[in-house]
Amino acid sequence: MPYLHIRIQELLTEKGISKNRICKDLDLPRGNFNKYCRDDFQRIDANLIVKLCTYLECDIEDLIVMIDDGEPFWTGD
Repeated sequence: MPYLHIRIQELLTEKGISKNRICKDLDLPRGNFNKYCRDDFQRIDANLIVKLCTYLECDIEDLIVMIDDGEPFWTGD
């Protein structure tokens, strides 16, 4: 089934920013932030996405991608 991947870890690595630094700068709980880093979420907080895009100086398309793992999402039955 396709799923959304938030490229936080990749962008942090590219920009040389630690998780501790971004959590402190954006006043984010580390546990919640780690869930987003692992794609372990059911809903995406729009305010968080705006904060991340602003902080990381990127567009939404750079931050969020859809991964197709080859399994059908809907079979149409």
